[in-house]
Amino acid sequence: MTDLIFYTNPQSRGRIARWMLEEVGAPYRTAVLDYATAMKAPDYLAINPMGKVPAIVHDGRVVTECAAICAYLADAFPQAGLAPSTTDRADYYRWMFFVAGPLEAAVTTKALHVTVAEEQKRMVGFGSLEDVLATLEALLSTRDYVTGSGFTAADVYVGAHLRWGMGFGTIPASPVFTAYSDRLGERPALIRATAMDNALTPTRPAG
Repeated sequence: MTDLIFYTNPQSRGRIARWMLEEVGAPYRTAVLDYATAMKAPDYLAINPMGKVPAIVHDGRVVTECAAICAYLADAFPQAGLAPSTTDRADYYRWMFFVAGPLEAAVTTKALHVTVAEEQKRMVGFGSLEDVLATLEALLSTRDYVTGSGFTAADVYVGAHLRWGMGFGTIPASPVFTAYSDRLGERPALIRATAMDNALTPTRPAG
């Protein structure tokens, strides 16, 4: 039996964790949870009291939050080569958590039609969505991947958010972001993960 269990729903941020799991290449078991019942059931709340997915359980250890899952899996399976050396992780950590904090907060705030007044920008960690996107665009205009020339777990996390945002129109599809997304879209692990989740996604009846 596998010692790695993946709790997810194909219509969730679990797609990020699925991509990372496929990049790692270790065997895992998938438990698909529905929003109405299974995510709020006592046995799953014992794993994640927030009642949200994704979560992984590896050797009895629970990890939630996509950025944490990406970072954890890169360390737990070093043979996959998805994390820089421990002495060269400044950009790796900086940009993974820049997206987990400022980018996600800025995108969500705008999607909810919450307006941050000019005098309130210092109170929010992201300042403005425009500031966040300009910062990321400046980074990715100078390199192929987040940490330079090599793909890492940071690209799974950063790339997933950019691809998701551009797909739903919450992030403008600039030439820089599009070129980065296209590079990531060629990765076999992402192609596999997307096919798996698409196969689990309920189809809407026609009409």
